Amino acid sequence: MSIPTTNDQSVKMDKANKRKYLLEKVSSKVFLICALLSVLTLLLIIGFVFYKGAHPFVAGGYSFTDFLLGTDWVPSEDKFGILPMIVASIYATIGALIIGVPIGLFTAIFLAEIASKRAAKIISPAIQLLAGIPSVLYGVFGLAIIVPFLQNTLGLVKGQSLIAVILVLAIMMLPTIVTVAETAIRAVPKTYREGSLALGVSQIGTIFRVVVPAAKSGILTAIVLGLGRAIGETMAVILVAGNSLILPTSLTDSIRPLTTNIALEMGYAAGTHQEMLFATGIVLFSFILILNFVLAKISAKGGN
Repeated sequence: MSIPTTNDQSVKMDKANKRKYLLEKVSSKVFLICALLSVLTLLLIIGFVFYKGAHPFVAGGYSFTDFLLGTDWVPSEDKFGILPMIVASIYATIGALIIGVPIGLFTAIFLAEIASKRAAKIISPAIQLLAGIPSVLYGVFGLAIIVPFLQNTLGLVKGQSLIAVILVLAIMMLPTIVTVAETAIRAVPKTYREGSLALGVSQIGTIFRVVVPAAKSGILTAIVLGLGRAIGETMAVILVAGNSLILPTSLTDSIRPLTTNIALEMGYAAGTHQEMLFATGIVLFSFILILNFVLAKISAKGGN
């Protein structure tokens, strides 16, 4: 029986190290390719949308100002104004935030600070399950429950309205706000709570004077993400919005947000009509881009 020499062991170690380094190089290249594919996909989508959407204004002679501020959308008469859709999207999003943010924030505080472990184990999965429900089912729920409720209880002639959209979007943004805000609140060090309680502050006072301000960055992030979910929603909104091309002046008006307009007409649009729908997508993308910029600023400020 031969005993391995020092040279044999050295050779085996060199081979093992070479395999390890080779595997690391291959892995890094694979990761790089995946990252580049993600960036390339984003650039292709942005480039295609902007190319199609900018064409009517660059080569077709249409005014971008008239497009943004116009109130008439009649493709058959070559009229393309999206101001009512912009206003409808903004109203619906702000209304959903007014309802959804307090409910989501208080729910996150309850789960992170007040609820027992048993209650949290039941409520948290239920909230997370809301995020997995297809958006069209939210729309069906709104059409079957919320719209008849508005008609029968509030006496609305047509339940498909701005208030119905606000209620559906408020429900849809809850999982995002609750999950992100709860994580931010749980990340606050326990020493903050212990110090506040040691000074004689009540539990509720500690939550709102110490914990919530300390988790401000994460809570703002949750709100921005919920805002992005609301402004980009399509299928659920189609079913409860009423889809009227008017400038909304009250909560009972039927509306057509930007996303709904694209989804309803893109299937049969052609030529300038189709390009104007892509231009609508540019406006919507600009809103989302601004939200992401705000989110990045909030995250950077929270890290300082």
